[in-house]
Amino acid sequence: MIEHFLGTWKLVSSENFEEYLKQLGMSVTDQNLAGLAKPRITISADKEKVNIKTESSFKNFEISFKLGEEFDETTADNRKVKSIIKLDGGSMIHVQKWLDKETTIKRRIVDGKMVVEYTMNNIISTRIYEKV
Repeated sequence: MIEHFLGTWKLVSSENFEEYLKQLGMSVTDQNLAGLAKPRITISADKEKVNIKTESSFKNFEISFKLGEEFDETTADNRKVKSIIKLDGGSMIHVQKWLDKETTIKRRIVDGKMVVEYTMNNIISTRIYEKV
């Protein structure tokens, strides 16, 4: 099921992202910079691990993980989180936990596009990516 996500994706639309970043505790300056960035995401996999590489004018970062296994992640805004990513009903669900806080990033493929929903404190941001 991970096969649908593999490839390189570019951001084509974004809704409510700066409000989501505000919930994460990012500074207004970083919210604005991140909001202006047009990230390119490359998802690849080998036998054991999945890699998600994000490149943008704001920051480049990469995570490598085994599906369903918790791992340490340093986010683009330098939060140190415990993450777990699993596949569920055609979606890739990414949960990050830190300092008694939690956010969920849900990726799914809809009509050939990757729809990514970021949720924290009842704030939802939706970003849509097209395959390059």
